[in-house]
Order: sequence, then C-alpha cells, then structure tokens
Amino acid sequence: MPLAPLVAGLPLLAIGFLGLTERLPRNRFGGVRTPAALRSPEAFRVANKVAGLPTLVAGLVGVLGAVVGFVVGGTAAVLTVSVIALVGLVVITLGAGVLGDRAAAAVPEPKPELPAGCAGCQCGGCDVLTRVQAG
Repeated sequence: MPLAPLVAGLPLLAIGFLGLTERLPRNRFGGVRTPAALRSPEAFRVANKVAGLPTLVAGLVGVLGAVVGFVVGGTAAVLTVSVIALVGLVVITLGAGVLGDRAAAAVPEPKPELPAGCAGCQCGGCDVLTRVQAG
C-alpha cells in the first residue's frame, strides 16, 4: 500500500516543478485544465505557475508518505500512513487547482488578432489600398 502515495506523488512533483518554473507545456493530462486556464497560453502559464508550489508540496507529501510507510512496521500503521498521505495529497492538489483557476480567471481576455495589413474592419478597402500602392 505505501506504493500508492509514491505513484501519485512522483508525477505531481514533476508537474509542480514544471508549472512553477513556467516550463509546463499545454497538454491533455497535467496541470490546471479549467476553462479559464485553457482560454489562452498566458492564462495556462499563470494558472500553472500559481498552482506549481502547492502541487509540488502535494507530490512531496505523497513521496514522504510512501517513505514513512516503508519504514514503519505493521500493516495497520502502513495503511494509516498511506491513507493520510493520499488524503493530504488530494486535498492539497485540489486547493492548487482552485488557486490556479482563480489566477487564470484574473488574466485579461486575449485581444483578437487582426488580419495582416488590416485595421480589422473587414471592408475590403485594404485590398484596394494595397493594389493602388503596388501599382
């Protein structure tokens, strides 16, 4: 049973470290993946930077729980330590996600990109202006 907190803690250590150092790429599996965090690359970066330290701590709780579980003797003690480590890991990870979501929601909406060489009005005048200048 002490293997469960270890298996859960190691990926959280990696995700937390990458998020904290702003090197976590957008992906399908790790990091804060709420609608607010996924609306722009900047929101994803901010969300995972804010959630990085708590996620790292959650992973550390899992790994330390596994180590203590291996050291402690007796089935009941090992089970107790493992359950406490897993519950702590889950609670801290959920808190990290909430913090990251709130940080992502605070990031301003990205401005829509305008077509190249245009003021964004879609009037067709930019094409005419380009032909006159080239001609």
